[in-house]
Amino acid sequence: MRPEILFPIFSPVTKLTGVGPRIAKLIEKLAGEHVSDLLWHLPSGLIDRRYAPKIAEARIGAIATMTVTVDQHLPPKTRRLPYKILCSDDTGSLTLVFFHARADYLLKILPEGEERVISGAIESYGEGIQMPHPDHVVEVKDRASIEAVEPVYPLTQGLSLKVLSKAVKGALALVPELTEWLDGPYLAKQKWPSWNAAL
Repeated sequence: MRPEILFPIFSPVTKLTGVGPRIAKLIEKLAGEHVSDLLWHLPSGLIDRRYAPKIAEARIGAIATMTVTVDQHLPPKTRRLPYKILCSDDTGSLTLVFFHARADYLLKILPEGEERVISGAIESYGEGIQMPHPDHVVEVKDRASIEAVEPVYPLTQGLSLKVLSKAVKGALALVPELTEWLDGPYLAKQKWPSWNAAL
C-alpha cells in the first residue's frame, strides 16, 4: 500500500491548476496521466535569459531580456501583414513583431507610454532590430517572474512550453518533504543534493 504522504504526486494531472481535460490528454500523451509522470518529464535544454542589454547593445541572434518603453502600436492594414509595436529605451529603438495577433490583447499587455520587460530572440530587419513574438512580456515590477535560466521541455502539438512549464511547477509544489533515504555522509562524499533538491 502506498504511503498517504505520496498521494498528491500520484493524483491525476487534472488536479494541477490550469490543467483541464484537453490539456490533460496532451500531457498524458507526452508524459503520463499522473503528477509523478511530470516529475520525470525532464528538460531537453535550457534558455539563458540573463543577457540584459540596452537596445543599442543587443546582439543579433541572442536571447535578450530588456526593459523598454512602448511607443506606438502599428496594426496591419491586411491580416497577412504582421502587427508591429515600436519600443525604445535611452539608447535606441526596437520593433516587436506579432503574426496573427489580437489587437485587444496586445494593447492590454503592451500599453502605449508604459514600460515593460520583454524577453526573446533579437533579429535584424532592414536598418533596425526586432523581436518577433517575445517569449515573455511583464510589468517592470514583475521582472523576477522571468526565470534567468528557463528549462525547455519536449512538447507535443497543441501543448505550449508556457502551459507545460506551469504544470511542471505545480507538480513540483506537490512533492512532499521526504526523509532522505541515502546516508548523509555518502551524499556529502558524492556531492549529491537531497532527492527533493534534485527534483
